[in-house]
Amino acid sequence: MLKRLKGLDDLALFGAAPRFDRPLHVGSPNVGNLQRFTERLEAAFERNVLTNDGPLVQELEKRMATVLEVKHCVAVCNATVGLEIAMRALRLSGEVIVPSFTFVAAPHAVQWLGLTPVFAEIDEKTHTLDPAAVEPLITSRTSAILGVHLWGRGCDVERLRAVASRFNLHLLFDASHALACSCGGKMIGGFGDAEVFSLHATKFIHSFEGGVIATNDSAVAERLHHLRNFGFSDFDETADVGTNGKMSEVSAAMGITSLESMTEIIRINKRHYELYRRELGSVQGLRFVEYQGEQFNYQHVVIEVDSEVCGLQRDMLRDTLWAENVLARRYFYPGCHRMEPYRTIRPLPTGTLPVTERVSERVLSLPTGTRISASDVKGVSEIIGLAVREAPTLVKRLQRNEVGVAHDE
Repeated sequence: MLKRLKGLDDLALFGAAPRFDRPLHVGSPNVGNLQRFTERLEAAFERNVLTNDGPLVQELEKRMATVLEVKHCVAVCNATVGLEIAMRALRLSGEVIVPSFTFVAAPHAVQWLGLTPVFAEIDEKTHTLDPAAVEPLITSRTSAILGVHLWGRGCDVERLRAVASRFNLHLLFDASHALACSCGGKMIGGFGDAEVFSLHATKFIHSFEGGVIATNDSAVAERLHHLRNFGFSDFDETADVGTNGKMSEVSAAMGITSLESMTEIIRINKRHYELYRRELGSVQGLRFVEYQGEQFNYQHVVIEVDSEVCGLQRDMLRDTLWAENVLARRYFYPGCHRMEPYRTIRPLPTGTLPVTERVSERVLSLPTGTRISASDVKGVSEIIGLAVREAPTLVKRLQRNEVGVAHDE
């Protein structure tokens, strides 16, 4: 049974034992039915087919296409390579407009291909790419817009479509957070020229490492298949310069098994999200990323910490949690435009992306998933509640350097 917190001296920051004897992660892997996974592995070994577009990869692609309600899904070794292959399939050149408030893999994929990521502002309420900020950045070198469906909430797809259409640009989406989520009543996956989903082990549905590219364009799908397999179009013929982006049968076996547990995992995620909301709803200065009006996977429980209201900086709250073995994450600090190599090769004047910088200094993602319990959620919430309630004293004690702070993640 978890200890009760009576005051600041009960916090690990000030010498007490950590509240949790094991780390609580934001993205701890969910594991489905291990027996079914093992059966699929045994069948793969019996067939002696472990890669090269095997039957398990093909089955995963079909199942994902059904979930995403798209014509084509192409499985790849990971979503970063998926983004690169998708951009190659669309034959992009020059500049690609991308939000700075995202995981660095998105601009890295653009840069890796020799293209130029142009960082755009986000909407402060949704945290997704602001269509109004995109148009002023379009030049004669712009070839595409890369939107990111963040926290499972869709971009303003229709407005981005309108901008892309008006300037004859390709439109694609990083949908790493958005498996089994909808936007405007339609499943995310069929918007734009292509959408790329992550099946990394930290995602709620995973294939150890992996990703899926979804599209309704048959010509694009054909190029994706070629490009992920060295450019081969036939047994001895190549159609393009490709790479090795194939998914293995082992990863596909995990992906299929994980998909079979999707409904239950979403149910648990939603339960945790709603419990956090109940436990922390009255804590001043905290604003939850909300999920309303669409279908969601509840993979992320995200709060914004308003230091002016609660009296506590986001990083102080993060350090307090880390000391208790609660490994909350500050996504996506400090914004890609302030990370290397971009801050050196294409420095932006301070304040160019004020919303991105403001949000990146407020956001904190809390642990969830099948590996934590309702009791864990209540324990995390109690730590946060105490820290905010005692914020003036907590800040003074930290500023007097009475304690160290947690290492950055």
